Amino acid sequence: MNNIKKINLGSQGLVVPTIGLGCMGMTPIMGNDTYGKADDKESIATIQRSLELGGNFLDTADLYGPLLNEQLIAKAINGKRDKYIIASKFGFEINEEGQLTGKINGTKDYVKKAVERSLKNLGTDYIDLYYLHRLDTNTSIEETIGAMAELVKEGKIKYIGLSEVGSETIRKAHAVHPLTAVQTEYSLFERQVEELGILNTLNELGIGFVAYSPLGRGFLSGEIQKPEDFADTDFRRYLPKYQGEQFFKNLELVNEIKKIAAEKNITIVQLAIAWVIAKGHLPIPGTKRVKYVEQNIAATNIVLTTEDLNRLEAIIPLGTITGSRYDEATMKSVNL
Repeated sequence: MNNIKKINLGSQGLVVPTIGLGCMGMTPIMGNDTYGKADDKESIATIQRSLELGGNFLDTADLYGPLLNEQLIAKAINGKRDKYIIASKFGFEINEEGQLTGKINGTKDYVKKAVERSLKNLGTDYIDLYYLHRLDTNTSIEETIGAMAELVKEGKIKYIGLSEVGSETIRKAHAVHPLTAVQTEYSLFERQVEELGILNTLNELGIGFVAYSPLGRGFLSGEIQKPEDFADTDFRRYLPKYQGEQFFKNLELVNEIKKIAAEKNITIVQLAIAWVIAKGHLPIPGTKRVKYVEQNIAATNIVLTTEDLNRLEAIIPLGTITGSRYDEATMKSVNL
């Protein structure tokens, strides 16, 4: 087993490796292959190889599928549940037929219903870290966190997290029950949480920060050279970052970052991951392939100096416009 360094995520007792595995791309969402075609066998092998290398922190959600992602993870971890740390999320309302209703639901009743379903799908009796996936603006955060705190008392979840929320919501929630983590999109390409002072709030309160899409939704893989490189079903085709003139502006930035990676004899992906770790945060790059999980985990051994960080951040200084991270309608569900 690779000896990945362990860190405290937040200050409530959760200890995790310095990198997690984002599992979203391993299953379609509502019939669409979000990040290209997935193969269950390869995905399961990826989860198991990650564990062999010390990468035992898995990130999923009931939304992914819906429900299929948690069921896939149950197969992958079967017989080794105690070796893994599992984070899942709820909030995008899923009805009894397993279909998304289009609403976000953070009511007490729904929290209880969602966790029971996730426990069943994951084949476990506890979830290590349970997030509210998006804020339900029709339900007080105090009600939602109160219900999640009851789940902690019952032993159904160990730690509480929030996703895509601003400082005010974080403070209100943390006052009801200490939060362990907040998850938001974060990469060299997307640093809104820094600009808005959200990271400062988390540091002040002793809450960990989990960075999803640390590769700028694949842009920092360096493999995407033109908008047509995406399959028709790939949702990135429809994101502002990947459209028109903005796409090519972003590509220029990627090419500058590539030069630094080449100097260090590492991939641009590894550089992007090492940057997030050097900033003191937990990246959860998504992959469904064994070779990529191996490369991602190898990035945890890369040490970046202050000069390296300054050079990288000079390429994309805070405030650089790289395009909105979702379309207008979806951005409305983000509470920043």
